[in-house]
Amino acid sequence: MIFESHAHYDDEKFNEDRDFLLQELFGGRICNIINVGASIESTKATIALAEKYEKMYAAAGVHPSEIAGLNEESFSWLKAQLKHPKAAAVGEIGLDYYWEKDPDIQKKQRYWFARQMKLAQEARIPVIIHSRDAAEDTVRVMKRAHAEEIPGVIHCYSYSAELAKEFVKMGYYIGVGGVVTFKNAKKLKETVEQIPLSKILIETDAPYMAPEPFRGKRNHSGLLEYVVKKIANLKGVSEEEVEEATEKNARDLFGIKDV
Repeated sequence: MIFESHAHYDDEKFNEDRDFLLQELFGGRICNIINVGASIESTKATIALAEKYEKMYAAAGVHPSEIAGLNEESFSWLKAQLKHPKAAAVGEIGLDYYWEKDPDIQKKQRYWFARQMKLAQEARIPVIIHSRDAAEDTVRVMKRAHAEEIPGVIHCYSYSAELAKEFVKMGYYIGVGGVVTFKNAKKLKETVEQIPLSKILIETDAPYMAPEPFRGKRNHSGLLEYVVKKIANLKGVSEEEVEEATEKNARDLFGIKDV
């Protein structure tokens, strides 16, 4: 079975066929899905989906590009959601300097990233970290937050294999999705080759980042088999080994035991 560790089924791109698609996925090879919040509103939708589907769990958090929606009141609401029985993580949180170049807003991103790291530590649940064009500051915030005491995953990993090894030393998993199938994804392929299979999670980031040969189309968890196939090829192991290992990794990280 395949454990989907990062998707956004609350996205409007699924409005027309969401229920049909999820029923089909859970009736097939997908055992569990972590649906991930990116804003206060999407976290509300994510929790509603987790309540509706037995094998879906929620990550509650605010993406760095959505921090304008964070204040003490909304932060308190977010904290309360972590008591929900289907809340499996704080995420996605982190830094994104690709889209945001303003130093003042980058500073605010770091502030809310640190606050949400602390939130996860207090709730004793893992984090799902988004980091784009912000490697140095991501590591700095994580170290100040004592990330080695807060389990988590670096979602949609895009940095070097060397840095991935540093994250692994901190106890973190590396999230691998459709990008690993792209011809120009040299750094991610090197990362998969060089880190242990025991530290890899598979994810779609659906509806985004569809693997080859579906690049540019709507992504969904049913396409994870292409990610599994590519990882198996890079690691020189069977697809069954990749599925079993990544399912175990996700269950260990998120504390989900149901099958």
